[in-house]
Amino acid sequence: MYATKRAASICATLLAVLATAPAAQADPEIIASIKPIHSLVAGVMEGDLAPKLVVEGAASPHTYSLRPSGARALGRADLIFWVGHNLEPFLEKPIKSLGTGATVVTLMDAPGVRTLAYREGTTFEGHDHAKDDHADEKHEESDHNDDDHDKHDDHADGDLDGHIWLDPVNAQAMVRAIADALITADPEHAPLYAANAQSMHERIEALSTEIDAILTPVRGQPFFVFHDAYHYMEQRYGLAAAGSITLTPDLSPGAGRIRDIRNKVRELGATCVFTEPQFPTSLVDVVTANTAAKTGLLDPLGTSLLAGPDLYFTLMRNMATAMRACLSRDG
Repeated sequence: MYATKRAASICATLLAVLATAPAAQADPEIIASIKPIHSLVAGVMEGDLAPKLVVEGAASPHTYSLRPSGARALGRADLIFWVGHNLEPFLEKPIKSLGTGATVVTLMDAPGVRTLAYREGTTFEGHDHAKDDHADEKHEESDHNDDDHDKHDDHADGDLDGHIWLDPVNAQAMVRAIADALITADPEHAPLYAANAQSMHERIEALSTEIDAILTPVRGQPFFVFHDAYHYMEQRYGLAAAGSITLTPDLSPGAGRIRDIRNKVRELGATCVFTEPQFPTSLVDVVTANTAAKTGLLDPLGTSLLAGPDLYFTLMRNMATAMRACLSRDG
């Protein structure tokens, strides 16, 4: 009888303690928009939870449609990382309607991130270069006029290029902003986030030095790209992009513009025309026909790579290696 009463008393005491104890804080739900951003967030979070990714596989944010699973994830999110409406316009309305309980971090607005405007027209070898370590010469504005029926391809004046991660200095600034947001949302893991952010900063610094060495031999070689997505990498490493096949990747350029680009490839003796995995190669084939230009492949989104903390580093090395291979006149 005594034992039964004692057991009942212990149970009652335990129940009382549990009832008055503070509830354990649930782990925050972290969402990242695209693979390069997800990689930076995953690097800061490594050793804790992993962030969820919205745009998976080989999809492009330029043409992406949000899936039901992505909508549900946004509705549960505590913290959402994205570049901004310049790159992921498909997320703008869902974030406003579904992510109402989340803190939204727009990385284009992060302190220390340097932004560049899209260039006007598809041939931009004559546009001014922003001053940096390698690009300190200014050129006169090109007076090239596009066909009237192609003008809808141009970005609006003042439209900012969202491919900010292609400058490693921007990636370092984003890592700082990511760490600050995670520490605020999850202070219990603040030491881990701070240590990871420092490690990521140092790794990105070493990566940039490595990329600079890879690209130095081909600096100044003229090339064309599928669309104007590489301004940040060009500026950082002094690369000589002469133009793009199209400025708006979801719209095909007209025949007149294709003809103008092909003529420009010949005129400049462009070494390479780069395409991307998610866009048709047929346009690039037309542009390079009867020219000496080679064709290369660039994957600025890491579409073929496994998502995770190492993706950013692999993506940037792959980009630099592909550029050197195609731009080298010995290859």
